[in-house]
Amino acid sequence: MLLGAAAAGSCRGSRRGRTPDGELLTPGKAAGHRIRDLGGEGVRVPDAAWRTAEVVVIGGGVAGLCAAWWLDRAGVKDVVVLELDRVVGGTAQAGASAVTPYPWGAHYVVSPLRHQTSMIALLEEMGALDGTDDHGEPVAAEDLRVRELEERVFHLGRWYEGQYLHAGASRDDRAQLARFRAEVDRWVAWRDGRGRRAFALPASAGSDDAEVTALDRLSFAAWLDERGLGSPRLRWLCDYACRDDFGLLAADTSAWAGLAYFASRLARPGAEHQPVVTWPAGNGAVVAHLAGKLGARVLVDHAVADVRQSGHDVEVVAHTPDGVRGFRARRAIVAIPGFVARKVVAPLRAGARAIPALDRGAWAVANLHLDARPRAHHGDAPLAWDNVLYDSASLGYVVATHQRGREHGPTVFTWYYPFTGDGATARRELDTASREDWAEAALADLARAHPDLRARATRIDVAYWGHGMPRPRVGAVFDPALAAARAPLGPIHFAVSELSGVALFEEALDQGVRAADEVIAALGVRAGADADADADADADADADADGDRDRDRDRDRVRDRDRDRVRDRDRDGVGDGVGSGGNP
Repeated sequence: MLLGAAAAGSCRGSRRGRTPDGELLTPGKAAGHRIRDLGGEGVRVPDAAWRTAEVVVIGGGVAGLCAAWWLDRAGVKDVVVLELDRVVGGTAQAGASAVTPYPWGAHYVVSPLRHQTSMIALLEEMGALDGTDDHGEPVAAEDLRVRELEERVFHLGRWYEGQYLHAGASRDDRAQLARFRAEVDRWVAWRDGRGRRAFALPASAGSDDAEVTALDRLSFAAWLDERGLGSPRLRWLCDYACRDDFGLLAADTSAWAGLAYFASRLARPGAEHQPVVTWPAGNGAVVAHLAGKLGARVLVDHAVADVRQSGHDVEVVAHTPDGVRGFRARRAIVAIPGFVARKVVAPLRAGARAIPALDRGAWAVANLHLDARPRAHHGDAPLAWDNVLYDSASLGYVVATHQRGREHGPTVFTWYYPFTGDGATARRELDTASREDWAEAALADLARAHPDLRARATRIDVAYWGHGMPRPRVGAVFDPALAAARAPLGPIHFAVSELSGVALFEEALDQGVRAADEVIAALGVRAGADADADADADADADADADGDRDRDRDRDRVRDRDRDRVRDRDRDGVGDGVGSGGNP
C-alpha cells in the first residue's frame, strides 16, 4: 500500500484539503505497449520509407546517447538514435518550470578521478571540470559540487545534519558504525593479483576474483549478520543505501552491491566520499548536452519493433506516428532493457542465447512546486540538498534550487518512492493509483516534517517508472548469462546499464562506450578493406578516417597508461576513488 496503511488512508478519503493540480507522466509506457501489441516481425516497410546510416542506436536513454556521442567523437558521424518516447533520457529525464529545472529520476554523478577517461571527456565538454589538483586529479567546477548542507535526516520531530543519525546513538551503536567502516576500509584497500580494486565504478574496472564474486552469493543483511552488525541505526543506513541505489532492502540485495555502494565512493581507506556533482535538472543536464551534440540525428517517437541481420548488415523496423519506417545500417547498438530487447531483436527472439533473469523495480517520483519554503524550526539543521525521513518508506526529497544558492522563495522538491517488494505487484499498484493518490501520499509523507507543506504546494506532478531499474538481488551481478549478454550477435551490439548488474549513470556510460568501441573497431576493419577497393575516389576521406583512428589509438594508449598508473599507485597503498550513480 502507498507508504503503508496510514498514508494510504490519507490518500483515499481523509484529505485535509484540495489536492494541488498536476500532471501524471508514465514515460515510455504507451509506446512500449505499442511495441508489444503491434510487433515488427514480418511488417512490410514501403520502399520509400527506408533510409541508410552507418550505425543505428536503438534507445535514447543514457547508454544509447553515450554510445552515439562516443561514436561521434571518434569521427563516426553517420549515426541515428531511435527513441520510442517523445523525449530522450530514460530515467535521467528532467522537467522545468518558470522557477527552476528539476529531475524526474537520476540526479547526480560523483566527481571522477583521472582514470575515468570517458567521464572526464564528457564533463570537460560540459565545462563541469576546473583543472586538476596537486595529484593530477580532475576538480569539479565549484558551482556544480553540492554546496553545504549536502544532507540531513528527520527523526522524532527534529532535523539533524548528515545521513547517519548520530543524535542519541548508544556506545554500541557508535562502536558498530566504527567496525562497519573498518570493514569497508578493508575492502577499499583490497587488491587482487592484477592490482584491481574489489569495487570500482564502472564495475568493469573492478575485480572478478573469487573472494569478491563470493559476495554476490549472499545478501547484504546476511553479510552484516555474520559480523554481528545489528545496530538499528547502522541497519537503517544500510537499508537506506540499498533502497536509494537499488530499490531493495539489504535482506534482498547482493552483498557485493551493498558493499559497492560504500566502498566504491572512497578514494582510499578512511577518506571522505568523492564530491557529489549535480545540476538543478539532475542528470537531465547531461542528457541535454548529449542530445544537443547529436542534434537531428536523434529521432523520437520511433518505437523499434524489429532488429534483424541482413547479410553483413542490419535492418531496423520502427513504428512512428507517420507509419512504419526502416533503417539499414552496417552496425546497430541495442541500448534498451533486456526484457524489451528479447521481443524486438530477431536473434534473441530465436533463442540465440539465454536472457539474464534480471528483476526490475518500480518507482514513483513526485515534483512538488512550492510558492515558498516550508517553515523552519529553531535548532533544526537547515534545508539541505538531500533531505531524508528516518521512519519513512520513501527516500525523502532533493531541492532543485539548492545549487543556485536560493535560501528563500519558490522552489521544487523532488520526492522519491521506491517499491522494494515484488516488481510485478508494484506495477499493478501503480496502475491502480491515480495522480491524486500519489500527490496525497507525498504530502502525507512529508507533512510530519513540514506541517505547512500543503499550504505551500501550488502544483504536484507525478511520474511512474514501472520498470525503473534492474535490481541486484543475490546472485544477479555475476550471473554468467549477464556477462554473455554483453557480447555482440553479428553486427548487433548491446549497451545498457543493466549489463553491469546495477543501474547507475557511470555504468550506462561505460556500457555505451564499450559498445561504441566495438563498433569503431569493426568499422575500422571494413573501412580499410573498402579503401583498398576504391583508393583513388576515397583517398582524402580515408586519410581523415586514418587520422581519426590514429587519434583514437593514441587516446586508448593514454587511457591504458593512466589505468596502469592508477593500478601501480593502488599497489603502493595510495588508493583510487570511483563515483556512484543516482536514483532510479
